[in-house]
Amino acid sequence: MLVAAAAIFAGTLALGGRIGVELIPSLTQGEFYFDVELPEGAPLAVTDRLLASVGEDAAGLAGVGRVVTTAGSTGASAVDASAKGENRGRVHVVMADKDDRAAEAETVAHLRRALGRLPGLSFQFDRPSYFSFKRPVELEVYGEDVGALESGAAMIAEAMEAVPGLTDVRSSAEMGNPELQVFFAVDRMAQMGLTVDEVSETLRTKLRGNVATRLNEGERKIDIVVRASADARARVEQVPELLVHDSEERAVPLKAVALTRLTAGPSEIRRVGQRRAVVISGNLDGRDLGSVTSDIEAVLATLPLPGTVATRFAGQQLEIEDSFSSLYLAIGLAIFLVYFVMASQFESLMQPLIILFTIPLGLIGVIWALVSTGSTLSVIVLIGIVMLAGIVVKNAIVLVDYINQLREEGMAREEAIVEAGRVRLRPILMTTLTTVLALVPMALGLGEGAEIRQPMAVTVIDGLTVSTLLTLIVIPTVYSVLDRKRFRA
Repeated sequence: MLVAAAAIFAGTLALGGRIGVELIPSLTQGEFYFDVELPEGAPLAVTDRLLASVGEDAAGLAGVGRVVTTAGSTGASAVDASAKGENRGRVHVVMADKDDRAAEAETVAHLRRALGRLPGLSFQFDRPSYFSFKRPVELEVYGEDVGALESGAAMIAEAMEAVPGLTDVRSSAEMGNPELQVFFAVDRMAQMGLTVDEVSETLRTKLRGNVATRLNEGERKIDIVVRASADARARVEQVPELLVHDSEERAVPLKAVALTRLTAGPSEIRRVGQRRAVVISGNLDGRDLGSVTSDIEAVLATLPLPGTVATRFAGQQLEIEDSFSSLYLAIGLAIFLVYFVMASQFESLMQPLIILFTIPLGLIGVIWALVSTGSTLSVIVLIGIVMLAGIVVKNAIVLVDYINQLREEGMAREEAIVEAGRVRLRPILMTTLTTVLALVPMALGLGEGAEIRQPMAVTVIDGLTVSTLLTLIVIPTVYSVLDRKRFRA
């Protein structure tokens, strides 16, 4: 028994290292989208033409049912101002057959290659979400020194792009729209009898315009905006030449009282936990979250980051830690409650421990199932293990209870064990088969959303099957060993 247990658990530990970890299995819904971002300052017409070209390319692919492109927005809510802009857009693809996962994967790969060939363009892949989960990979970079924070974040983002299985790496520290900053010379303005408010208002009126009056046409009211001519404000170089004070004595251009500088402002200023932060996010492609996170940690250990910069994983990795901790507690409570009920029914503290040997036997089946099917350890699998903790013990309960009955009737220990195994073999197989066969349709992964249901069914089926087969051998052996030390016939 010890040699067999050592061999089984050694193999299980060796296989366990090959199992990936993720929060929820990726759900194929027959539709997806790419959020596209051109360089800051790109006009809406350019964005529209590029997205239309990409949409026509996608519409010609086999298996694609409908393509919708949106220019000037990523489809986010109006509250999310950072997701809007003339240089942003979205390509939304709906497949003709939602169950054709191979065609969807080919379409996604084709669009990734097509968008990746366009210079200066960044994009991010996503699917409509039925769950309020964050992106798979989110790394928060903290630092109060803005320069060190931005340089450190850029270094990390560049290193993360080389991690296998990690795509669509984006940083919230990307520069925003180009802007023309004006620095007023207050002393010079005072000599000319001008004020900052007066000059600022004049400059705003010339560039943005001011509603002078409204034209009434029936029930319609049309604003009449007065501002500088298009030729006078067409180029950045012309702004310093704008007159900010025009009188009979002299005309004062902007360059006489201020300095102008063309620069780019940040797209957003983000704080996490009252600390200045940059969030670097990415998607997964062909690898699980656990292995990608491990690779990122190894990469971070080799980077010469500034001493004022700190990092922390967020996103789904943080949700995995919280969810797994709760489910580990649930598994522990399930085992305790099973033991408590059996101890009260058997009126023994040792026999429930014998029966609990079936739970690690079931876990062996779970690990073998995950490795053989290429599945990952997720919240769905852990929920299946919680269910399994209450299901696998039933076979051992039936067997041990009948052994006790035969021994109470005066039968010897070895004879009772053999007789109980012979008599209880049929009901044990019947109850196992009914449970397994009932879960087979779910395990086949048929229909929409099968990726969510299938891991739970596979977990219970394989765990219960392996546990049943080993229960018929291991439990009688354990009963015989422990009974020899603890009980009298």
